[in-house]
Amino acid sequence: MLRNLTQIVLLFAALSCFARDKSSERFQRPGSIHIDKAGQKWVDKTLRKMSPEEKVGQLFGIRVNAQFLNDADPVWIQLRDNVGKYHIGTVVMSVPVDGSVLLKSQPYVAAELLNRLQRSSKLPLIVAADFERGVSMRLNGTTVFPHAMAFAATGKTENAQAFGRISALEARAIGVHWNFFPDADVNSNPANPIINTRSFGEDPKQVGDFVAAYIQGAHEGGMLVTAKHFPGHGDTATDSHLGLAQVTGDRARLDAVELPPFRRAIEAGVDAVMVAHVTVPGLDSDPDRVATTSRAIVEGLLKEEMGFKGIVVTDALDMAGLTRLYAADIGRAAVESFEAGNDVLIMPADLDASYRSMLQAAESGEISHQRLDQSVRKILEIKASLGLNKARLADLGRLSDEVAKPDNVATGQRIADEAITLVRDNGKVIPLQALRTSRGTSIGTTFGTTRAALPYQSLTEVSNRLVVVIFSEDLRTDSGLMLERQILARVPDARVIDVDPRSAAGMKAPVVEAVEASEHVIAAVYVIPTAGKAIRAADGGLMNTVAMDDAIGSLLNAVLDRAASRTVVLAMGNPYVVRDFPAIQNYVCAFSNATVSETAAVKALFGEIPIGGHLPITIPGIASRGEGMERPARRASIQPSSGGSSHVQR
Repeated sequence: MLRNLTQIVLLFAALSCFARDKSSERFQRPGSIHIDKAGQKWVDKTLRKMSPEEKVGQLFGIRVNAQFLNDADPVWIQLRDNVGKYHIGTVVMSVPVDGSVLLKSQPYVAAELLNRLQRSSKLPLIVAADFERGVSMRLNGTTVFPHAMAFAATGKTENAQAFGRISALEARAIGVHWNFFPDADVNSNPANPIINTRSFGEDPKQVGDFVAAYIQGAHEGGMLVTAKHFPGHGDTATDSHLGLAQVTGDRARLDAVELPPFRRAIEAGVDAVMVAHVTVPGLDSDPDRVATTSRAIVEGLLKEEMGFKGIVVTDALDMAGLTRLYAADIGRAAVESFEAGNDVLIMPADLDASYRSMLQAAESGEISHQRLDQSVRKILEIKASLGLNKARLADLGRLSDEVAKPDNVATGQRIADEAITLVRDNGKVIPLQALRTSRGTSIGTTFGTTRAALPYQSLTEVSNRLVVVIFSEDLRTDSGLMLERQILARVPDARVIDVDPRSAAGMKAPVVEAVEASEHVIAAVYVIPTAGKAIRAADGGLMNTVAMDDAIGSLLNAVLDRAASRTVVLAMGNPYVVRDFPAIQNYVCAFSNATVSETAAVKALFGEIPIGGHLPITIPGIASRGEGMERPARRASIQPSSGGSSHVQR
């Protein structure tokens, strides 16, 4: 009996110790980014104690996909072991992918995984992410924002400031400290396959204004930010994920167009600058020297001439724009990037080879101890400025308070509404009319105006009064789901047809038949700039493009041939699409495929919100920057369902 009692006492003691250990864990609290005396003391002490192996490891950033992982899962074990074995300093949170489909998780899943990683690491980790469109770009259930170009279409820099602040608060809540945004590229090339709507526009001053506003907002929320892709990726025709891109302008052109937004970002206190894998003959004449590995560009231009003192980070080192130059010795890509002046080396194609090459260069004296310590000190100071030396964990108990606040969700929707831009209007289609009930009430006005039906026992007969053709790049993606939902809430009998490049040819006959019998047609075109989207080029190589696929382009032409005057084309992404379809008579740009943009586009088409956006780019032969037809709202705005929080729709 005494023995059993002793065991019970010991068990309770162990449980209470565990509870105390857990309860004593300190959680991050986002605030102003600064390093205090205690933080500086921690940096000095930590740096003195670090071995060369630990110092080299702090320079690397590796990918971590937000997903649930059991403690015995080989993926988790390898991730945890890599952080320890290579003394990793930064992890870059992303998501698993299946082709073009992002397999997003929820905030709790991401925060729990990041907390486990933080606990496993000797030194606190900086957690970075690419949240170009807010946290919703990687996680469901968060506040949704449109693409950068939509912000410039509103003409209000305060929208970018709010974007930065809200994104920062949500990111910090899940344990992410550093965003690889804002995009300071000036999209002066309509054929650019990789920047496009990721840029705020084509005017260097406007881009700089929105970049600075975003930085201010993000700092208010306690998040580090990054101006990218230095010295400018806006005037390229190649995706650097797939090949070697070149910026062809001379120094005068670079000073006038590419560099001003980066100068403005530095003035605004940007924390980091990301360097692109692009060749820039106007700055470095070596054809095999991309900006990432060019001392003239990184050390000379960015640091010395432009006076940038913050963190310099590479673009992903596994991109083909860089790796094809180092195929014989992949580890040298990291060494030469560091020697050029980069501080943080993210996503190496071969972590072990890159780490060993860096360590060998440090031990041989190729990389001096002083140069190594300089970058490591920067990294440690950034960690201390975030307070990670005191608390490194996200408080999961606060997620439901901090993420997707109704006011923030409404802000994302309002910005998308304000961005809708009318480029062409023949006066025969917009505004569309919602279906009316026998009492004369618009079905779209509110939910509940029609008779409730039992679950699984309602069936709406479709008609050809309104035909909606959704042109997507892959039917497996979410493109068009919210758009369809919003349209059917207003016109329940609308015929909605989804097509992608694989189905377009086979769908031509039924699409044309429906269009010919229609009163009005909505053609929603989803062509989105997607990093690394590989398409076989005529020469057999790989390329990327923001042009429509030939098959769906042919189908859109067939629609316009039959019904151009009663068709409105929605550009749910690339605003330049209209250049290839001169028959378009009604053209609306949303600049984004985000759910808030889909909702905004439908509200605009039905006259529920005013249309007031203006083009932040020139569409050659179609419209100049600043143009946009303004239209008042025709009726009170309705909200059948919100597009503002990125929950899975089906």
